Amino acid sequence: SCMCNLYRMTKNAAEVADWFKVTNELDGANFSSEVYPGYPGAVIADGAARSMVWGFPLVLKSKRTDEPLKPKPVNNTRTDKLDSYIWRYSFAERRCLIPLTASAEAEGPKGGKTRTWLSLPDADLFAVAGIWRSSDEWGDCYSMLMTDAAGDAARVHDRMPVLLGVSHFSQWTDGTTDEAFGLCHALTGELELERTSDRWTR
Repeated sequence: SCMCNLYRMTKNAAEVADWFKVTNELDGANFSSEVYPGYPGAVIADGAARSMVWGFPLVLKSKRTDEPLKPKPVNNTRTDKLDSYIWRYSFAERRCLIPLTASAEAEGPKGGKTRTWLSLPDADLFAVAGIWRSSDEWGDCYSMLMTDAAGDAARVHDRMPVLLGVSHFSQWTDGTTDEAFGLCHALTGELELERTSDRWTR
């Protein structure tokens, strides 16, 4: 089942930098208000708003020719798999905040899935826990942390992004791995669900 493979971030670079009180290194960065895996998005890392590609590149080999295939973006990190090799070092050394205005999930029957948007009530902008690293394929890239869904989010999907309140930003980015891991749980509070008739796949 796909986890979060689409989110919305409708604020401009200056608003993002201002909201997180960080320096703005997004000037000239070209990202769309709807972010898909393998495309650039804004992240807050090392005290700056920066542009990175959403997804860690996973290079698979062709079974037929044994040649490397085009890398696939691994854009979600399960909190119960953080000790696996692909995520372990980034989680220990490079945690970031991913600003967004809403995340999307697919709902409905196979072939007829529609977009449901989840957001925090009364929040124009919020942050999801992320990790990042440099890659040969795409330069700096990031992945979004997912945990078991609870509360309103569980009505849509069994997993949800790890949402962070402002008071937890520095614990996530600068805390010990144990302190950061302590934040890897579902937000049980109220969420706004916007069910649409927009087709999941464009």
